[in-house]
Amino acid sequence: MSDTTARSATHLTRRLVQLYVGLTLYGASSALLVRAGLGLEPWGVLHQGLTELTGISIGVVSIIVGAIVLLLWIPLRQRPGLGTVSNVFVVGLAMDGTLALVGDLDGFGIRIPVMVLGIVLNGVATGLYISARFGPGPRDGLMTGLNRVTGGSIRLVRTGIEVAVVVTGFLLGGSLGAGTVLYALAIGPLAQLFLRVFELPAPAAATVTPASPAGPGPLATPPSGQAILPQ
Repeated sequence: MSDTTARSATHLTRRLVQLYVGLTLYGASSALLVRAGLGLEPWGVLHQGLTELTGISIGVVSIIVGAIVLLLWIPLRQRPGLGTVSNVFVVGLAMDGTLALVGDLDGFGIRIPVMVLGIVLNGVATGLYISARFGPGPRDGLMTGLNRVTGGSIRLVRTGIEVAVVVTGFLLGGSLGAGTVLYALAIGPLAQLFLRVFELPAPAAATVTPASPAGPGPLATPPSGQAILPQ
């Protein structure tokens, strides 16, 4: 195995680790917000409302909703990646797993720190899995697809989706509160910060040494190549 091939394999491995660690932490962070009981992120409100309605665990509800949203990509002509499909399953499984490990919390002295931890951890998770560049999550892809089809701005489309999701979830019994507001204010700056922290450098490409020219003159060394792996 050449040195370049080894570096490419290492780069791919790191991307995969970031993807699955990020998705697992995302599910764990959502579960912490559930246990804090002070308000959930917008899609969490919907998931919790559907859980109240159906009696299905919130992690399984998240998987079902993610799969339905992914089906909506078809008319929008969105193309899923490994990260898109993994997002559907890993986040929901991590949520139910964390909820099984973390029991109910009593008192604001513990619930408030857990809420803050959940929001910060969500920002860390977002930076990890997006930086891995394996495709957007189903809900993000819905946003960008509607943006392209309707011509509306990303801000307008995202706001419209999240308002509809929050209102529907709340009417079904989902939890709104200080955590919802704090999440809305903090997740943008946190995601931007951790996207920079976990940004992956492009893998080094092989440098080809050209053959000696027939006549006199200096050897020309081509510039460093482009990324080997598709981003």
